[in-house]
Amino acid sequence: MRRDIFQAIADPTRRAIITLIATQAMTPNALAEHFDTTRQAVSKHLRILTECELIESNQQGREIYYQLQIDKMKEIDHWLEQFRKIWEARFDELDKVLFNLKNKKI
Repeated sequence: MRRDIFQAIADPTRRAIITLIATQAMTPNALAEHFDTTRQAVSKHLRILTECELIESNQQGREIYYQLQIDKMKEIDHWLEQFRKIWEARFDELDKVLFNLKNKKI
């Protein structure tokens, strides 16, 4: 079953996992050390992130390492871009209002 990316990042633990593996691949045991939960619970989160293709696993000997799929994160960024443009336009308008208020006081 392919899950939705936004469903995956809705969970704070999964977002924390993404943050942890953003710079280096980690094993499930190494990831589990960062949480007050069982390794099985971390494995469940890893499975969901893998199903969404946000992370991928690589077997190295007896260990499995999980790493972030940066290209898949671009899908989230693309969706957020529409809102970023709205926010930036509103901040530009706020800057203009504040500038005008400041100049009127002088």
